[in-house]
Amino acid sequence: MTQTDARNLWARLLLPFAAGYFLSYLYRTVNAVIGPVLARELGLSDNALGLLTSTYFLAFGAAQLPLGMLLDRFGPRRVEAGLLVIAAAGATVFSLSDSLTGLATGRALIGLGVSACLMASFKAFAQWFPSERQASLTGWIMASGGLGALAASKPLELALGYASWQEIAFGLAVATLAVAATLWFVAPDKLTETSGTGFAAQLAGVKSIFSSAHFWRYAPMGFWFTGGFMAVQGLWASRWMTVLEGMSRAEIAVRLTWISGAMLVGFLFMGFFATGLVRRGIKLDTVYRAAMILAISLLALISSQPTFAGNLLWPILGACFSLSNVSYSLVAQAFPPALSGRANTALNLLVFAGAFGLQWGIGILVDALQAGGWASDAAYRAAFFTLLGGQLLALVWMFRPVRQV
Repeated sequence: MTQTDARNLWARLLLPFAAGYFLSYLYRTVNAVIGPVLARELGLSDNALGLLTSTYFLAFGAAQLPLGMLLDRFGPRRVEAGLLVIAAAGATVFSLSDSLTGLATGRALIGLGVSACLMASFKAFAQWFPSERQASLTGWIMASGGLGALAASKPLELALGYASWQEIAFGLAVATLAVAATLWFVAPDKLTETSGTGFAAQLAGVKSIFSSAHFWRYAPMGFWFTGGFMAVQGLWASRWMTVLEGMSRAEIAVRLTWISGAMLVGFLFMGFFATGLVRRGIKLDTVYRAAMILAISLLALISSQPTFAGNLLWPILGACFSLSNVSYSLVAQAFPPALSGRANTALNLLVFAGAFGLQWGIGILVDALQAGGWASDAAYRAAFFTLLGGQLLALVWMFRPVRQV
């Protein structure tokens, strides 16, 4: 392959899949800004708002295991393009709804529709590029997600001054259809190693992943930290800043922008330097573990001192979260390429189970504590400390010595 051909392949793969993940992350975090608007217009409680927002994660997570088999069997281009049509339908339903049921249904369809955006890109990269380039490519695709999170912060808050949330949702539906068409007609195809494998053999591959001690070393951190940060960023960070710090909507949007910007820096760092770090003998596992220790320390400081240097601590936490996605490469590298789709979606299942369960669970806990007479600020701090406790247990589990067989 000539250098020109390699560049063309890189562009035809990266740009369409990056556009899909941009939309996926925008959809994921959009309720951090429009959630308070929905709560005000529809009179939603914290519990209801948490359920509404987390239906995205429920549908997304439920799709992961069958998605892994579909990716390994039919390839990333077909699977993601088809699912994005469902996401566009979900955004349309969301834009036309004025009830909790309709909005939740739309969010669930969106979650199902964008469930392949990251995993399909990982599968495509595994098919076309050598293993030493995977971490850098992961960084680039995650950077597009960082841009999506950035778009869902201050730019979205500004857009709400010119258009209603219904009009914005319908515009996203149109954009999603455009990306689906681009993937279908532009992204290259490559026959997968398991294109002729039967369903029983596909399930056996899934079983081998869930039986792996290597997988379960990282899975709890996927649930409690990666999923937990997604739950907080997608909804509860803005509520925390309102209740604990007394910030206005505009001030919150600025901070969310800083968080998303810091995430983008972390993703770009991996895109530019991950391959170089590996070639210099610096293990990505070391980078991942250091980032997780720092992140949990930051959450502990934020939870205990809510008004201390929030404009600095929250963005650094976002940067650490961006490095948590190295875990996908760390998990997948222990399995053959034919299992790469199922390995990544297995981890993603745990991540989105955490995102759904923790996002809804925080709302349930806050409402229950307030119903029991707790002040709002005390209830939110208790919820954040509960999340922190789970993260600490997962961190200890990851660092435990593994007995050699």
